[in-house]
Amino acid sequence: MDSSAGPATPAEVDAYLVEKLLAPEPDLDAGRVRAHAAGLPHIEVSEVQGKFLMLLAEIASAKRVLEIGTLGGYSTTWLARGVGSTGHVVTCEFEPLHASIAADNLAAAGVGDRVDIRIGAALDTLDALLAEDGEPFDLVFIDADKENNAHYIQTAISLGRPGTVIVVDNVVREGWVLRTPESTAETDPMLRGVREGLDVLGGNPRLDATAMQTVGVKGWDGFALAVVR
Repeated sequence: MDSSAGPATPAEVDAYLVEKLLAPEPDLDAGRVRAHAAGLPHIEVSEVQGKFLMLLAEIASAKRVLEIGTLGGYSTTWLARGVGSTGHVVTCEFEPLHASIAADNLAAAGVGDRVDIRIGAALDTLDALLAEDGEPFDLVFIDADKENNAHYIQTAISLGRPGTVIVVDNVVREGWVLRTPESTAETDPMLRGVREGLDVLGGNPRLDATAMQTVGVKGWDGFALAVVR
């Protein structure tokens, strides 16, 4: 690397980390190409973030994972790998097209049999899961419409157990999360939802939480991590 050109960009560092730490993933790469070609937004987690989710599921010995926000199934695939062949992932997706692309991608990656895609508003799907009164989830990944983050987090507690891990993506938003009451964060429903979610994470006595800022190919953002007590 030519240091005379100055420090590398975050995207270049991400590419370097992928080259050093991750194996080639042709199935996952092809799935992202299919999703983008179908018009899905380019907002899926990055390669290193996907591997992080997989390792987090393995560290937590998670066998039941709930994902809120499927998109093209990229993060879903990593989570499905993390639970192993005997595990199960339930993922919520509002858009039927997204769900269809995700199903194809999951099948192509060899994990379709361990994923249940629930199509419809996540609020309704979560109510249905509560009514089913099934086994608790070991890990919950929240990466959907930010306006409902607080509700998603509260429901994740109810659908979990002591020790359940909750991950909430996109909690920094290029720094827009931190603004005075007269600013964008108070008038933008998405930013208000992010802040309300953080209020739940920090204020609910059943949660022990932290958050980390991230920088990389997806820019400046961050995720929150919590454990149900």
